[in-house]
Amino acid sequence: MGSLLALDFGERRTGIAHTDSLHIIASGLTTLSPEKTIIFLKDYKLKNDLDAVIIGQSKKSDGSYPIIEKKILNFISKLKNEFPGLKIIRYDERFSSKIAKRTMLELGLSKSKRRDKKIIDQISATIILQSYLEFSKDLK
Repeated sequence: MGSLLALDFGERRTGIAHTDSLHIIASGLTTLSPEKTIIFLKDYKLKNDLDAVIIGQSKKSDGSYPIIEKKILNFISKLKNEFPGLKIIRYDERFSSKIAKRTMLELGLSKSKRRDKKIIDQISATIILQSYLEFSKDLK
């Protein structure tokens, strides 16, 4: 079994997290610009067995999608072209950034670190992935 990657895609930054090969624990990897994300994924896939990529999906309270959804779908299209056959899963990411900020506060991170959007995006990706792991475990 290979690892899973989660992406918290954003216009400026994409947080990336991964699992161990047993899909038990999610941990943050990095935060990159969207342009560098596919390059990173190519390198990651060369060095690691990758089962799937989980990409956060957000909905507004009225059930509609935010403006960024169009860019996410475009990014997914590029992923499918670069990695034919790679399983891509969309998973609810609502409130992941808020949870990330609260987690940083609970961990006692300094105010400057709590303002670092790269750290927030990486933690958000980790939260998305850990939530997905718990959800998929309940389905088994």
